[in-house]
Amino acid sequence: MQPRDLLLAALLLAGASPIAAQGRTQPFAIADNSFLVEEAFNQEKGIFQNILLFQRPNAGGWQMEFTQEWPVGGQTHQFSYTVPFADGGIGDLMLNWRVQARQEDATGPAISPRLSVILPTGKDDSYQAGVQFNLPVSRQFGDLYVHANGGGTLDRVELGETHSLISPHAAVGLIYRAWPMVHVMAESVLRNEQTVSGLGKERETVLLVSPGVRAGFNLGSHQLVLGAAAPLTVAGPAGDAFLVYLSYELPFTRNR
Repeated sequence: MQPRDLLLAALLLAGASPIAAQGRTQPFAIADNSFLVEEAFNQEKGIFQNILLFQRPNAGGWQMEFTQEWPVGGQTHQFSYTVPFADGGIGDLMLNWRVQARQEDATGPAISPRLSVILPTGKDDSYQAGVQFNLPVSRQFGDLYVHANGGGTLDRVELGETHSLISPHAAVGLIYRAWPMVHVMAESVLRNEQTVSGLGKERETVLLVSPGVRAGFNLGSHQLVLGAAAPLTVAGPAGDAFLVYLSYELPFTRNR
């Protein structure tokens, strides 16, 4: 059986097992574990998160990203970094700062803008640096969580002369709570990527739709979340054939 077939079976099983009615208005037990869409929740005070995201392209071997998220003083500010690995080497490092501008309540959604600096630590000698902005917004509707993102990336590359490349993006994620610790997911990411070649600057639109499933396990004060998805390329070059997600949250202070 292929990975896509296994994932489809898991989605059907989760969708056929609705959560008990008394839990429909409760907060989600798994809150910040989307795969491709950023959720508007900073880490709580005293808790840090480790995330491994494995992706297998249609052609080639597995690629990996490691992200670690830390609260700074409390939940208002969060620092994180992302290190990609591919083709036996490290990619361009991302340093991220996110502000919990608004907590979700009865009157509105959670909002947590992020600013990232991209450092040229990868193998591409033409890449100089980059800056990315993303605005995540999250809102719960009973057993459904909706996450929306909008932003863009400014890259600087050196190909004979210095070029500034602007690539906007948008994303939406729908998370359905089938069981308290099992969620069915549907994520969509739209990118308008700008590149430069010998012919000058070019643009390409990439649209991914990614069905998936995630399951969480509470281990005392620690939480383990495992997930899988099968991204489908609707527009643009063929994307990832399979995705595997692992998250591990744990306290770093003794009073937790």
